[in-house]
Amino acid sequence: MGSIGSGWGLTTDTAFSVIGHLLGTPDLRNTNNFLENGARLYLDGGTHPEYATPECDDIIELIAHDKAGDRILAERLRRAEQRLGEEGTPIKIRLFKNNTDSTGNSYGCHENYLVKRDVEFARLSTALVPFLVTRQVFAGAGKTYQSRDGIRYCLSQRGQRPLFAPGATPYPVIDTRDEPHADETRYRRLHVVIGDANMSEVATYLKVGTTALLLDMLEDGVCGPDLTLQSVPSAVHDISGDPTLRKTVTLQDGRRFTALELQMEYLEQATRYVDACGTSAETSELLCRWADVLSKLAADPMQLERQVDWVTKWALMGKFIGRHRLSWQDPKVDLLDLQYHDLRREEGIYGRLLEREAVDRMVDEHAVVHAQRNPPQTTRARLRGDFIRSANRSGTKCLVDWTYIRLAEDPEEQAVSCLDPFRAFDERVECLVRRMHLKAGLREEARERAAGGPARASRP
Repeated sequence: MGSIGSGWGLTTDTAFSVIGHLLGTPDLRNTNNFLENGARLYLDGGTHPEYATPECDDIIELIAHDKAGDRILAERLRRAEQRLGEEGTPIKIRLFKNNTDSTGNSYGCHENYLVKRDVEFARLSTALVPFLVTRQVFAGAGKTYQSRDGIRYCLSQRGQRPLFAPGATPYPVIDTRDEPHADETRYRRLHVVIGDANMSEVATYLKVGTTALLLDMLEDGVCGPDLTLQSVPSAVHDISGDPTLRKTVTLQDGRRFTALELQMEYLEQATRYVDACGTSAETSELLCRWADVLSKLAADPMQLERQVDWVTKWALMGKFIGRHRLSWQDPKVDLLDLQYHDLRREEGIYGRLLEREAVDRMVDEHAVVHAQRNPPQTTRARLRGDFIRSANRSGTKCLVDWTYIRLAEDPEEQAVSCLDPFRAFDERVECLVRRMHLKAGLREEARERAAGGPARASRP
């Protein structure tokens, strides 16, 4: 089970007013806004709104909810422009699903995986960090950077600008805080903070799917050879800064490998594990896609122009520079880099590629539209989303978080604890919904009596 939290960069002269309209609250000190699809939309820090998908136990459904977040923000952006115009502040808002802004700040696309508590964190970290560092060869979003040697193109946006966050490792790859959002005696939450925000559905599929598969292996006690890196920061920077994919990184034991070679080692481990344990059609498809992408990266990355963000963007930039006879230093190239991530489908470059069917998809449009309004049906997100929908329709105030649900109007009401992420049905929550509708009916009767209208018998 997992979820993705993506931050967006925002450009406007009245950012805080815009964010208030985007998040539906004038009080930016409290933006814990859960939605009817079970997701969370809030202000992560500064002027960066963040959307966290609901808990998903299916990779394709997770991608649909990730894309649904893009659409939800784009819709709110349009409404915010309209309302600000009505208030006498006509402005154009740009919202970018990326990882850096013009002032040098870096913000991440965080992944959350539910892991059994009996898997030691040190073992998780040792086994996963080399994989997470090297997976940028297919999961990087691409970025042009000004270096001492001039402009260079990098695989990963996060790979060039490390963020030193409280509670994180010295170079943040996995957050070390023990905050499971579930029964802490049974589960821990693996909070991966090194990833880029992907526009490509294929990149998201590989990024999350391969990580989840390796976690399955670790939970089953399968651990391959020690691939511990000598220096994580150096490896991240070296791999990110080399779109030829030829640079090697040093392991703690002195051996040197390219990122692709290390990824191939993880692929081989995963293939042996799946062969030994049996496989599903979904896992077989994941392994085939992983192998195909690594093979094409080794032969010619441009074969992946439809699938991998950094390749798609690099190809676009090369064509743009050649067509207009520009240099990599031209500001128009930086603008293209940014516009790739614009969430307006009619103006963002990736959105236009999508409309022209110039990029590969993992979900159909119907699934994305459905995910904008509906929670997953096989996790506790169903309880949360349906509860919020009932509260919205009945005009009832409620308090909701990842692990509890309660009615806000009754101070004596006990919160319903939702510590099992796989529990999609709970009679306690259904009882709250019935009480919610009963109270709404009583309020309606009181209003009708006050207005002199006929009273109706209330029903539980």
